[in-house]
Amino acid sequence: MPTLRLALAQVDPTVGDLTGNARIVRDTTRRAADAGAQLVAFPEMMLTGYPVEDLVFRESFVRASRAALQTLAADLDTDGLGGLAVLVGYLDADGPSRMSAEADPARGPRNALALLSGGRVVTRYFKHHLPNYGVFDEDRYFVPGDALQVVRIGGVDVALTVCEDLWQAGGPFAAARVAGAGLVVNVNGSPYELNKDDVRAELCARRAVEAGATLAYVNMVGAQDELVFDGDSIVVGADGAPLARAAQFAEELMVLDLELPAATGTPPAEGAGMAIEHTVLSEQLPTPPAPRATYGIADRIADEEEVWAALVTGLRDYVVKQGFSSVVIALSGGIDSTVVAAIACDAIGAEHVHGVSMPSEYSSEHSQSDAADLAERTGLHYRVQPIAPMVDTFLANLELSGMAVENLQARVRGVILMALSNQEGHLVLTTGNKSELAVGYSTLYGDSVGGFNPLKDVPKTLVWQLARWRNADAKRRGRTEPIPANSISKPPSAELRPGQLDTDSLPEYDELDAILARYVDGDASRADLVAGGHDAAVVDRVIGMVDRAEYKRRQSAPGPKISPKAFGRDRRLPITNRFREA
Repeated sequence: MPTLRLALAQVDPTVGDLTGNARIVRDTTRRAADAGAQLVAFPEMMLTGYPVEDLVFRESFVRASRAALQTLAADLDTDGLGGLAVLVGYLDADGPSRMSAEADPARGPRNALALLSGGRVVTRYFKHHLPNYGVFDEDRYFVPGDALQVVRIGGVDVALTVCEDLWQAGGPFAAARVAGAGLVVNVNGSPYELNKDDVRAELCARRAVEAGATLAYVNMVGAQDELVFDGDSIVVGADGAPLARAAQFAEELMVLDLELPAATGTPPAEGAGMAIEHTVLSEQLPTPPAPRATYGIADRIADEEEVWAALVTGLRDYVVKQGFSSVVIALSGGIDSTVVAAIACDAIGAEHVHGVSMPSEYSSEHSQSDAADLAERTGLHYRVQPIAPMVDTFLANLELSGMAVENLQARVRGVILMALSNQEGHLVLTTGNKSELAVGYSTLYGDSVGGFNPLKDVPKTLVWQLARWRNADAKRRGRTEPIPANSISKPPSAELRPGQLDTDSLPEYDELDAILARYVDGDASRADLVAGGHDAAVVDRVIGMVDRAEYKRRQSAPGPKISPKAFGRDRRLPITNRFREA
């Protein structure tokens, strides 16, 4: 059986950075070549970054992507890497976007994968299955391909597929079996969700068996706006058994030798409802240099560590890719702002994190002492800016009472944060968790102020779990626990009036999060929730708050997605909506 040395490049591209992404391809291909690789695969739409969203509709961007691909092929050859087969995802088009009745439905923008070798584009594959659910809108943007590309590399027939092709039965993987492919490469921009790694492993095994071929799955890492990519690249044998697996949330180059069946003859011209197009790149390759390239199976990480890594990755990439060098956070001493600060310190370093305590006349002593304790534990920059004089000035000139006074305090804090952002160049991080966003428990233009929200998709109960995990992890490593114990143990409060607690307005968070998980994430009805054992009055109260708060969520900052249904790209409901659960 021929031996093919494969390299899977688990890397972090940036949307729109064609030059920078091409540089990553060239540098990584050089490393792969130094390791003796013969085939290198990069993630979905590597050259353009993913997802490009409405950039698809800009013909100038499509042209730039196509030109960059040609330039990359030539540059790889100039670099002395033309002898390798390099798979690179990019944006292509064989017609204008489908924006008018005159558009040809069979032509348009394509989510494409190119094989580069010898200074040229050897072949192109267009993604067949286009996801149009959750965060995906690919039916809006792309035209599906209808032909499977099979390339003979070193006497092995290699079938090319892209992301969603793996998630649907039939189509390219069924066609790969008909074609007699020995290896199926699947390139991905697969966003992170908690425990999605378990789903992927089972799915890869199923598709490998369906194709009757070894499957190589490569995924990107890093983040793009609200999406986090966790890597988790994997290779499984034709029997579905795992052969190698990369770590999560880390850039890696997975290089390993695969013994694959030699191709016999030419594949049929069609199979499983798809055309099969066959290209011969090489009938034979030199035996890979010794020693044999092997790669282990990385350990999976625990749930809290996985989520923490996703939040750190999401924040780090947002800060770096947006060109910021520092962040500023309102530190109340409460669990949410404390956890956000700890995430920020892990993401960009405590020296780049600025915390501001903004006590009012209702702030407890521990709110300030806990914030100061956090600063000492982590080493972040810390300052105190009392807001009482500013609030008093407003109240001396504007007659307000009740909730208007409570919200005024939050909005004064928001003004201070944005002023510091303007003056010192920090990105403001807001700290509302998913539970609060769900029920509208925030002040618009107050504590909701910020450019990014690390906890946007994190329920309150999980915030506490993450805090306990982060401290336990620090203790295990012999390091200072970053989160003050009092921030974890004390009852949550906005401290906008004397003796205020969250439970004055909300159910206990254990009950609230259980309802929200089913209503928001699972689209359960009122009847479903009551049948599930929740008190009818509490259900009515919670879903009423959720429905009324849609206008607030529409104005909230982006934040990393960690659940099957995050606010924003995942869950899209009309703001004006008179339907009510009965």
